[in-house]
Amino acid sequence: DVSDNLTAVSGPGDISSQTTSPLGMAFNADGTKMFIVSDSGDHADSVLEYTLDTGFDISDNLTYVSGGNKDVSNEDTVPRGIAFNADGTKMFILGDAGNDVTEYTCSAFDVSSCSVVTSGSDPFSVASEQTAPLGIAFNTDGTKMFITGNTGDKVEEYDCSTGFDVSSCSDGNSPKSTEDEIPRGIAFNDNGSKMFIVGDDENVVNEYACGQFFDVSACSYSGDDERFELPSDIETAPSGIAFNTDGTKMFVLGDVGDDINEYACSTGFDVSTCHSA
Repeated sequence: DVSDNLTAVSGPGDISSQTTSPLGMAFNADGTKMFIVSDSGDHADSVLEYTLDTGFDISDNLTYVSGGNKDVSNEDTVPRGIAFNADGTKMFILGDAGNDVTEYTCSAFDVSSCSVVTSGSDPFSVASEQTAPLGIAFNTDGTKMFITGNTGDKVEEYDCSTGFDVSSCSDGNSPKSTEDEIPRGIAFNDNGSKMFIVGDDENVVNEYACGQFFDVSACSYSGDDERFELPSDIETAPSGIAFNTDGTKMFVLGDVGDDINEYACSTGFDVSTCHSA
C-alpha cells in the first residue's frame, strides 16, 4: 500500500527532513510528482520522490514518498542534476564524482523502479568539456543534451543521434558562457526559444533569447532588466530550477533553506514578471 510510505512535508516546499543538500530537481509531465537529488544525510546520493495533490502546486500537500527513493551511489557519489524523458521511462543523473551522465530505464516516473542502462557507452563522460558539472537538461525529443558547469562558467551542448540515448551523444555546438560564475540549474521554455540559468554566485535567474531553438550558441543574454533576483531572505544558494508547462510558475530549489520556492509569473517564461506565489 503506497499510502504507508507517504509522509507529509512540514511546510510548503520544506524538504529539510529528508535532505540538507538538495542539488537538482525535476517534475513529471503534469506536476503531480517531484524529484530531488540529495547529496547528504540519511538519503545521501539518492533521488527522492514527492507527490503533489495539485499539479505544480507545492503548497497543496507536498508529500514525501519514503519508499520511493533511488540510491545512485553505485553510479556516482556526488550527484548534481536530474532529468527525464517525456514519459518518465528514462532517468538521467549528472554526477560530479565521475563527471558523467548515467542513464536509467524506469517504470513511468517511478524512481524506485529505475535500473542502470548497461548497453552502449554508459555512463556518458563530460570530463573533456566539464570537470565540475552542475545541471542537466534535454530538448523536447532528446536529440540534444545540455550541461551547465563551474569549469569555465558555461553551458555545454551535445548532439544525440538517438533521442534520450546518452551513448549516442557527442560534443556539439560551441559552449555558451554564462553571466553567473556558478551556473547551477538550467531550463528551457517549451520550444527552446528561451533558456534560463539559475546562478549561485549572483543569486539570480538569468534569461536568454535563443535565435535558433535549443542552440546555446545562438542564445543571448536578455539583460539585467529581464533577470529575476532571488530574495536574499528566502534563498542564497539556489541549486535547481523548473517551470510548469506554460511557464506561469517557476520553482527554485535552495541548498540553504533546503526547500523549493514557488514563484508566479504573470507572463509565461518571462522571469522579470515573476514574484513570490
